Amino acid sequence: MSRPVPPTYLARVVALALLAAGGLWLGGCSADPTQGYSFTHSHDETVRTVSVPMFQNPTFTRGIEVELTDAIIKEIQAKTPWRVTTEGSANTTLSGTLTDSRLRRLSIGRDTGYSQEIAVELTVDFDWKDSRTGKTLVSRRSFTASEAFIPASPANERIEAGQHAAVQRLARDIVAELRSNW
Repeated sequence: MSRPVPPTYLARVVALALLAAGGLWLGGCSADPTQGYSFTHSHDETVRTVSVPMFQNPTFTRGIEVELTDAIIKEIQAKTPWRVTTEGSANTTLSGTLTDSRLRRLSIGRDTGYSQEIAVELTVDFDWKDSRTGKTLVSRRSFTASEAFIPASPANERIEAGQHAAVQRLARDIVAELRSNW
């Protein structure tokens, strides 16, 4: 037969759990993996503004560069303390080129032979430069993100759904790369 747990014991357990969660919330991973956790910012505090000119797009997937540039700007505004501004007045400039856009079949229907699930893969080259010194802060080549969509029944998703998801993923990953360098 089990005994009831006293309310003071439960209160202590809850208080201890909240204290532990608060300690984890205060600390964060350091940008340098050898440093472990850090109580400093994960971004360079000397950078205040970023310019994001339209990404170049020599691929046959037209218009996706507009969506990608817009998604990167929104991600910077949402996840960093930096302000997006025009090229002439920014501390830094993030520029890039969409180098590849392709569809990759992930699964085939056994009965029909039609594609059941397809991935949209987007690849970019980008550079983040300090406009004041000309120094390259981050440079990545063949940086790829992909997301899947389901064109088959019952989902019947359009290719634009996969492209939009891949653009959002790529924007998140690019901004994470900008922050991870610190």
